[in-house]
Amino acid sequence: MFTMVSYSLLLLQTPPKTSSSSSSSPSSPPSSFSSWWGGRVASFMMAYSGELAPVCRERRSWFMKWLCRLFKGPGANTGGGRATVLTDNNDNGNKGDHRRSGRDNTEDLDRAIALSLADAAKNPNGKKSESDEEFAKALQESLKIPAPPAAYDPPTAVPCLPRGYKFCGGCKREIGHGHYLSCMGSFWHPQCFRCHFCGRQIRETEFSLSGSNPYHKLCYKQLHHPKCDVCHEFIPTNRVGLIEYRAHPFWGQKYCPSHEHDRTPRCCSCERMESRSTRYISLGDGRCLCLECLDSAVMDTGDCQPLYHAIRDYYEGMNMKIDQQIPMLMVERQALNEAMEGEKDGHHHMPETRGLCLSEEQTVSSIFKRPRIGENRIVDMKTYPQKLTRRCEVTAILILYGLPRLLTGSILAHELMHGWLRLKGYRNLSPEVEEGICQVLSQMWLESEIVPVSRKNMPSTSTCASSSSSSSTSSASSTSTSKKGKTSEMERKLGEFFMHQIAHDTSPAYGGGFRAANAAVNKYGLRATLDHIRLTGHFPL
Repeated sequence: MFTMVSYSLLLLQTPPKTSSSSSSSPSSPPSSFSSWWGGRVASFMMAYSGELAPVCRERRSWFMKWLCRLFKGPGANTGGGRATVLTDNNDNGNKGDHRRSGRDNTEDLDRAIALSLADAAKNPNGKKSESDEEFAKALQESLKIPAPPAAYDPPTAVPCLPRGYKFCGGCKREIGHGHYLSCMGSFWHPQCFRCHFCGRQIRETEFSLSGSNPYHKLCYKQLHHPKCDVCHEFIPTNRVGLIEYRAHPFWGQKYCPSHEHDRTPRCCSCERMESRSTRYISLGDGRCLCLECLDSAVMDTGDCQPLYHAIRDYYEGMNMKIDQQIPMLMVERQALNEAMEGEKDGHHHMPETRGLCLSEEQTVSSIFKRPRIGENRIVDMKTYPQKLTRRCEVTAILILYGLPRLLTGSILAHELMHGWLRLKGYRNLSPEVEEGICQVLSQMWLESEIVPVSRKNMPSTSTCASSSSSSSTSSASSTSTSKKGKTSEMERKLGEFFMHQIAHDTSPAYGGGFRAANAAVNKYGLRATLDHIRLTGHFPL
């Protein structure tokens, strides 16, 4: 750049070819612009011969400073950051400074021209020296002026977004001036922040969140908070803020923990708690019965006789016929407890006794007429005392009244097995062995009633009898099914619950004994298990 400027100045100061005397004296005014430039160049050449020799040694450093001032301007700001616009209203007072600055720039320009001419005189052939190339590179690096674009691109309109520019997370539009919400990692117009369930605006300061959807606290409670199946209210939280409730292991009925202590009625058959929308039937002895269990409940001795004989036929079909005619009576709860206290045998009984196989002579009050149901309770209960005399090892079988048919039948099957063991001479059995094998027979009968088709696949039935007795078993089962009619869906569900109770009993005698007996029967068959019990008093391993 420096050399190109010096060449242009030399062209301008070239004198005409006429003669050297054509140049005017310094005192006379120049005749033309070229003659004037010629005089200026001659004066600079004279200065170069005497006075500019020391100056040329410093020309590069001085010239770089001058070029920096020339390109950047006197008031250039080289700092980075935000651009600010400053307004100055004192222009009149600074006019003298502007004139002075212009005069200094003119003098600097003259001096630069002289230096250019001196450099050109050193290189008459127009060749660049190595020092010039190095100087040009240093100048380019110091200036760091980017190359201009190849083509002119008109500026495009870029929207000037203010600091904190926001879009609504609901309507996706710009949030202008006014109130807005900041939550869930987004900004919202107040009217756009709405409940995902009801669609209404959330105005409360607190709300519930499920995934990425906001809810009113009440709406979230309606959707996700469990309700009590008894009082139909939301299950309250405990002291640490957690939802705590109880649930039946079979029915799945959820209820508040407080209902276990507030005397909420519970069905004595299916163990479900009474709902506020329904009313259970009171049996008058502290027990309540739900309407589903009441539908097939056995209420008196006459009603139970067909079921009793069907179960005896079931035993006979498995080659376990009971020869003696054992009386069977339906009794109240109090009469059953009194009879249990009068037993000298001391057999193991459940906390809630529902059946008893008597071996002593007693007088028992039996129900001989079905009571009526009025105003959610049993009325007109008719009983009569009956004296039981002992004719064999078993005096009578007592069954608690008011239970569904399948539960009554499972109790009868259990107590009949007690009678069969005594009549067949099984003595001094432990409670785990005797109660366990009786529970197996009760479970087998329930299964035959609920799923009669699958009875042929039961290992306990198929391995306990011969082919002739298997045919009688199927005939007994078909007779029992024909007497009771078609099993309803609710009755089948009740039968499954009673089987669940037997399988998951936690008592050592009834629960542990059943699981041990059932494992032995499934492995060796019922007949082989009974023979082993007769010989050893224990289940086969």
